[in-house]
Amino acid sequence: MNKDKIMYDNCPVVYCMTKIGGKWKPIVLYLISKDLNRFGKLYKRIQGISKQMLTTQLRELERDEIIVRKIYAEIPPRVEYSLTETGDSLMPIIQSMQQWGKENKIK
Repeated sequence: MNKDKIMYDNCPVVYCMTKIGGKWKPIVLYLISKDLNRFGKLYKRIQGISKQMLTTQLRELERDEIIVRKIYAEIPPRVEYSLTETGDSLMPIIQSMQQWGKENKIK
């Protein structure tokens, strides 16, 4: 086996990217961490995302136990999202991405 090749099935970076990679998940996680934790608030703040895509991203994050969805027994029902312990552990990565973007964004 060539030592220069990455074994994708064992690569921790690839694993991380399967959980939080893509265009929307880092943004969703960042906003939830800032207490924008309801679907409507998230949808209004993320320019260009469709309702279906936001729903898909939230479901995937919930499935991967990065966020938790809490349903309140009210009329109308209220749903809020929050970070799990695993989600909290990802925030330094998201914050590093934010800082890198601030420092390297072409103005």
